[in-house]
Amino acid sequence: MTTVSRRDLLLLVGICAIWGFNLVAIKAGVERMPPVFFSLLRFIVLAIAVAPFLRPRRGAVGWLLLASVCSGGLQFALMFIGISMSDSMSSVAIVGQLGVPFTTILSILLLGETVRWRRWSGILLSFAGVMVLGFNPIVLQSLGGLGLVVLAALVGAIGLVAIKRVPAIRPLELQAWFTWTSLPVLLALTWILEDGQLESMRTLDLTGIGAVLFTALASSLVGHTTFFWLVQRYPVTSVAPVTVLAPLFSVVFSVLLLGDVIDWRILAGGAMTLAGVAIISMRERELRDTAT
Repeated sequence: MTTVSRRDLLLLVGICAIWGFNLVAIKAGVERMPPVFFSLLRFIVLAIAVAPFLRPRRGAVGWLLLASVCSGGLQFALMFIGISMSDSMSSVAIVGQLGVPFTTILSILLLGETVRWRRWSGILLSFAGVMVLGFNPIVLQSLGGLGLVVLAALVGAIGLVAIKRVPAIRPLELQAWFTWTSLPVLLALTWILEDGQLESMRTLDLTGIGAVLFTALASSLVGHTTFFWLVQRYPVTSVAPVTVLAPLFSVVFSVLLLGDVIDWRILAGGAMTLAGVAIISMRERELRDTAT
């Protein structure tokens, strides 16, 4: 097994830090403009950046469209609305990790994949951690928002399962499909559900502009492109487990920059959830590497 070099390990940790700070940037954005509209602006910026990589596809277009809508605009709309309704970004960072066990469960139900005791234990540990997290008084005040974040994780998991039906596709091409198919979805949702979009644009400050650019370019374009480059260079078993650092960075940034209060329920529930996610991720990557 190829060992990740010190330089690339630091690069991977840097990516996790970018993803961790992304939650703070999103919170700043949804405080300045309607959440779905903010997501639309983010996708417009990203769409311009990845336009050269958009290619027509002939095979499995239906699955690709389903994946693009679920893991793209619909997931982000739900997540951004949920973040706008939530007071604890630390809890959002942890609850958002439920996408991993959701994807595993859907793979069992829809793709016939076999899961043995180790991954089942990870799934149960993840959900048990969220249950413990839910007893925090601050979390109880934002159950509606966190519920939408959980729904976003489930919708994103449906997209990930759908993408397994699509023949080999390059990461930037996939991101281009996700981005461009999300634009009409987000435009319709913000038109139907929100108002005050133009007013928010007139009063937009540098922090709001920075939030849009950071979430689009730093988190998505730079972060995901670099991560996929590392996955192509090293065994996924060496790279994927490190990504558990991303929600930990989110918790740290939320405490330092947003004033989140951490108690034993968040610490215990977060540790259980992330441990479960790590078990599922490492086991899935181990099985995938063994098969190849």
